[in-house]
Amino acid sequence: MRIAIVGTGYVGLVSGTCFAEMGVDVTCVDVDRKKIESLKRGEIPIYEPGLEEMVKRNVEAGRLHFETDLSRCLDDVELVFSAVGTPSDEDGSADLSHVLEVARTFGRNIRKYTILVTKSTVPVGTSRKVRKVIEEELQQRGVEVDFEVASNPEFLKEGAAIKDFMSPDRVIVGVESDRAKAILTKLYRPFLVNNFRVYFMDIPSAEMTKYAANAMLATRISFMNDIANLCDLVGANVDMVRKGIGTDLRIGSKFLYPGCGYGGSCFPKDVRALATTAREYGYTMQIVEATRRVNEQQKEVLVRKLKGVLGEDLHGKNIAVWGLAYKPETDDMREAPALVVIDRLLKAGARVKVYDPVAMDECRRRIGEKVTYCKDLYETAEEADALLLVTEWKLFRMPSWSVLKKIMRRPLVIDGRNIYDRNELRDEGFEYVAIGKR
Repeated sequence: MRIAIVGTGYVGLVSGTCFAEMGVDVTCVDVDRKKIESLKRGEIPIYEPGLEEMVKRNVEAGRLHFETDLSRCLDDVELVFSAVGTPSDEDGSADLSHVLEVARTFGRNIRKYTILVTKSTVPVGTSRKVRKVIEEELQQRGVEVDFEVASNPEFLKEGAAIKDFMSPDRVIVGVESDRAKAILTKLYRPFLVNNFRVYFMDIPSAEMTKYAANAMLATRISFMNDIANLCDLVGANVDMVRKGIGTDLRIGSKFLYPGCGYGGSCFPKDVRALATTAREYGYTMQIVEATRRVNEQQKEVLVRKLKGVLGEDLHGKNIAVWGLAYKPETDDMREAPALVVIDRLLKAGARVKVYDPVAMDECRRRIGEKVTYCKDLYETAEEADALLLVTEWKLFRMPSWSVLKKIMRRPLVIDGRNIYDRNELRDEGFEYVAIGKR
């Protein structure tokens, strides 16, 4: 089977490479010529464990190709996946300009039955817009070509995307015909040979499933952050509360970890887009709106706690920040809590030193030289008046506390992910502040 994937960002590149790994002939298309040339040289524009090796292997095997013009490969493929970006507009809605441009190119150039599958995260109703654009292009050409649209939202976790794609919990596919269903079944069967977990449904339901899933997970995070903040006030321990409710089989333990807020390319954008879609239909999603508000407030919590110890005036204070990416195993800093933390520290007059194992270049690209970039976690902590743990990378889990005690000006740790043991740090002579564990 031959397919094309438009967009070589996170979703497109991972999806295309994984399809190629399973024996599909894949052409990844992107209008960014520099990116395509870099990919042809084996240079990967994103950080994802295992992806670089898999790309090189499939390019060498002749299954993975890179192209700048979709029209040059349309005659050879059965399916075209649209995996272009859908960033948020100022009003919170998803920007569909790239999605619709793919549809225009598709409509201008198809000459045989082909399916256009939207893999980008798009609001309910987008497939109708895509179909209309394609039909308009065919009318302008004065031709009749059979085509279909489908929806196949992605559920990849950054840092574990290859595993998620190669062994998915489930695959959601929205189709309009048995013919499209049969082709997509053929494509996905190798991934789920022993337990075929592809769920076919109508396209609007598939589009809604993606938003509903991300909104549910974001809500669980914000709910636990709300609970953690109340635990701080009443003297409860949020770790005990989390275990107490997580062992209830009706609730489960996933996404119940409090912290300093979520970020990334999906949750913030999708929560906003879902709320905006509801407002367009005259409905207010009160829980979703509250989820977003709680998360924005939670990104301020570490600096609030820091000021609670050191005072409002941070002029002359050296603050160490461990972790810049919005989560471990990625260099993605889109809407990362670290950006808010750094901004608030700088506005309060602090001198900020930072370290992250992979996101340093991305941070420099976003904020320039406003902070001091350090070579490791210990250089970051030298002469620090406080250490803020923002991203829970594994290398931060077991530092040498005795070394840190010697090099820090004040042994104060603000734990934004609740990964340290309070008693251990106290025994080492540290002041320790966590979230929901006053």
